[in-house]
Amino acid sequence: MDDLGFYRTRSLWLETAGDLTPREPLPGDADADVAIVGGGMAGLWTAYYLAEADPSLRIVVLEKDIVGFGASGRNGGWCTPFYGPTIQTIAEEYGRDAAIAMQRAMIDATVEIGRACEAEGIDAEYRMAGGITAATGPTQAERLRRTVDELHSFGFGEDEFRMLSATETDEHVRARGVVCSLFVPREAAVNPGKLIRGLALACESRGVKIYEQTAAVSIDKGSVSTEHGRVRADVIVRATEAYTGSLRRHERLIAPIEEAMIATEPLPASFWNGCWSGPALFGDAPHLFIYAQRTTDDRIAIGGGRASVRYHYGARTPDPLPFESAWEAIRDRLVELFPEVADAKITHRWTGYIGYPRNYRPSAGFRRDLGVAWAGGYVGGGNVNSNLAGRTLRDLILGRDTDLIHLPWVDQRWRLWEPEPLAWLGINGAAEALSLVDRTEARTGKRSALTRVAELLGVVE
Repeated sequence: MDDLGFYRTRSLWLETAGDLTPREPLPGDADADVAIVGGGMAGLWTAYYLAEADPSLRIVVLEKDIVGFGASGRNGGWCTPFYGPTIQTIAEEYGRDAAIAMQRAMIDATVEIGRACEAEGIDAEYRMAGGITAATGPTQAERLRRTVDELHSFGFGEDEFRMLSATETDEHVRARGVVCSLFVPREAAVNPGKLIRGLALACESRGVKIYEQTAAVSIDKGSVSTEHGRVRADVIVRATEAYTGSLRRHERLIAPIEEAMIATEPLPASFWNGCWSGPALFGDAPHLFIYAQRTTDDRIAIGGGRASVRYHYGARTPDPLPFESAWEAIRDRLVELFPEVADAKITHRWTGYIGYPRNYRPSAGFRRDLGVAWAGGYVGGGNVNSNLAGRTLRDLILGRDTDLIHLPWVDQRWRLWEPEPLAWLGINGAAEALSLVDRTEARTGKRSALTRVAELLGVVE
């Protein structure tokens, strides 16, 4: 298989993203004002907003493979306004106003992605079509109701987050076993492959230099060392997410967690009219949840779930690597929810890596004294977090005193993950424990005692 065939098979999204011919690598030593390591969403949104704000900046993006090779071209395509920690947790740590500001910023970022796509003519299949997260048991229902009650207590309204009864849910999505659901009208669906590839072109149209096939080896004050030469820059942006461990001295900063996805063949109108006529996004509500999207060509692209979590010893990111058990479990869950698709052909199967920091919280920040900025740790919410990060880093780097630079996630530091084999045992053990919790709660309808252990460990809230 040629390289382009290899890239196209990384996901349904990349298969549909047009020309994937790699750009030229870095030709040798170079100078820049800003050097960005990582050609994913965070890196390119940062480049885009910096170039828009100051066209005189010399901006270089270094990507070790091709733009969109990582999670930016393989994720579920959800643009969701949930940051990570609950709004109540943020309020307890930073205050009520900060919590409200963070949630509002996430909602605004979801909308901003669509605005930018329209402004730049990026055909990313962006649809502000809303999303439903369905509870299929009493413990899941309790968690969703608590989430909505908390959001309402902070001033967010029914037009932004609301509970639906089983009957009301059926009017949008008729899945088996649903007892209630959370409806978020301002969730958007996107083809992430088309988004990231289009964003790269928008950056280049503004003068940003993107070098692919250029792996960074280390980040130092004032320079990035690569296999093709050194880039000297006043500001270095680390936007490497799940691949951060490939950088020298960053091996234990971010844990790369592999997740799996599948996509069906295009489904007939009878299915959509009878089972799924509403929002473009649908998921369930265990701790290890699934996330699904109705694509613009009427497929279901679905990932996650109780079997779709895998951490490789030493924070490695091997690719490609079959994940048969996860793919089978995802299909089984899809058929449980929608028996009508039992005979549908699965046309695409893929995996990708999500970046998990030790405190499970995204962060964006800038150390002006070192000239180093960073963004990442999105724990699966990268489509929206990365856009917010790009605008936040723009303001931090340019020295703008805006509301964005005062959000509670700014300059959060991550402590290192434990050394091996503790990281491997802990991460995979936590995934197994959460899977057991979900199975126990589904069987008994009651909150599992293991849930409290997970809360104490900070794995769930």
